[in-house]
Amino acid sequence: MNLSLNEFAAAVLRLAVWLVLLTLLFVPLERWFGARHAPRPRPESRRQLRHDLVYYVISSLVPVVVLSVPAALLAVAAAHLVPAALHTAVAGLPVAARMALAFVIGEIGFYWGHRLSHEIPWLWRFHALHHGTEHMHFLANTRTHPVDMVITRLFGLVPLYLLGLAGPSVAGSAAPALLLIVGQLWGFFIHANVRWRLGPLEWIVTTPAFHHWHHTRHGHINRNYASTLPVLDRLFGSHYLPRHWPDAYGTDTPLAETVLGQLLDPLAPPRKS
Repeated sequence: MNLSLNEFAAAVLRLAVWLVLLTLLFVPLERWFGARHAPRPRPESRRQLRHDLVYYVISSLVPVVVLSVPAALLAVAAAHLVPAALHTAVAGLPVAARMALAFVIGEIGFYWGHRLSHEIPWLWRFHALHHGTEHMHFLANTRTHPVDMVITRLFGLVPLYLLGLAGPSVAGSAAPALLLIVGQLWGFFIHANVRWRLGPLEWIVTTPAFHHWHHTRHGHINRNYASTLPVLDRLFGSHYLPRHWPDAYGTDTPLAETVLGQLLDPLAPPRKS
């Protein structure tokens, strides 16, 4: 019992420290390099700020708590379903090659998990919450329904386990853990209200300009699904990155005004029109 309390306290402390560091980094950047023609998203309202903080905590804890069981089941299933020769071949690769392969395959899985969350109505019910932000800012990265988060991340993790790029060992668990950490940290950057264009780098990695178009209210919400590799959108025909910036963000999907309502509404049967 004492250990669990200590672990909980350590987790809360880590979240608080990361929040302070993220705030110290992004708030000045958003003030100096953010949109100047649009109203400053004040901490839009105290209610909005509370929502951001609640989702920050939820999005930080859910992957650790909820994904641990599916990951363990995946490791057991992969050990029985995947030919041992494949695991042996993958294990024989240099560590750098395994990590690079895990990163690319995981990103492809995330891409399709994200894209299907737009194209399949019952998945969109959960994903719409993430598009509810009308002013882009770094904490918009964490405004995600737990069901949406788990499903999308499983799309990225399942191939890693089936191909032997992740497993129950300490070494085997490094790839998915690193993939989730990198994706989460980069997500804060691409959601941030910073009007930077990065030239040739925009062909290699996703940027705020790239991801802001994905959050537009109309026209291009079904573009730019990749979390870090824009080449996937070019490959699958969903890339869009003009020189100018979007004028409006958000979604026309109705969302509840409270966090509890936003979490529970997608679980209810859809209303008949």
